[in-house]
Amino acid sequence: MTAVLALDTATNACSAALWVDGDVRASRSEPMVRGHAERLVPMIQEIAEAADRAVKSVDLIAVTVGPGAFTGLRVGLAAARGFALCAGAPCLGLTTLEVIAAGVGPLAGQLVVGIDSKRTDVYVQIFNPDGQPVSEPAAILPESVPCLVGACGADATQVSVAGDAAPKLEEYLSGGGLTVTVVDAPYPDATVLARLAAARWVPGDPIKRPAPLYLRPPDAVIPRDGGRLRP
Repeated sequence: MTAVLALDTATNACSAALWVDGDVRASRSEPMVRGHAERLVPMIQEIAEAADRAVKSVDLIAVTVGPGAFTGLRVGLAAARGFALCAGAPCLGLTTLEVIAAGVGPLAGQLVVGIDSKRTDVYVQIFNPDGQPVSEPAAILPESVPCLVGACGADATQVSVAGDAAPKLEEYLSGGGLTVTVVDAPYPDATVLARLAAARWVPGDPIKRPAPLYLRPPDAVIPRDGGRLRP
């Protein structure tokens, strides 16, 4: 019996799921801009009780590694590593973009997944109709997305858009002459994350320690002279 605990705090939502042998036994998902650190552990306790499964008995921990909010990413990764140590289980990281794409399902055309970066750019990745990535994750301006779509499929005439930046991207893609369908999948879903992680995990194989995926340099910079006042 294989059990996977999955959690996501990378975007404007907090979700957790407990997957056991092909079925999601319990899950929770709540939209939130902040407060992930306070809500995550109680949420995991709730699903563990609902599934009648102790967290320390799971076989794998899965967590989203970004792109997303700096604080949210750190909350999720720290919690995942802590639970992995408690359970003596490996920890597997997947990106927010691929989790959103996997939750959408097969489509007629390309899928554009976009996450709001809270800046002028968006985090974007393009997937083919089968959900396979055809571009690398990138932080680009919304007006540049039509060019990226064209570069990934010159004959593309229709696209679907998912992620919380979908409304913004729809405007630019429609203006570029494409037929656009907005999919209601704004955030990564921990149930999808659990399913993906279970499919990719090979017991006994080494797993690279999850690390945050940052697509831009940090906004904070080290001050000149180490912040010391000039003499």
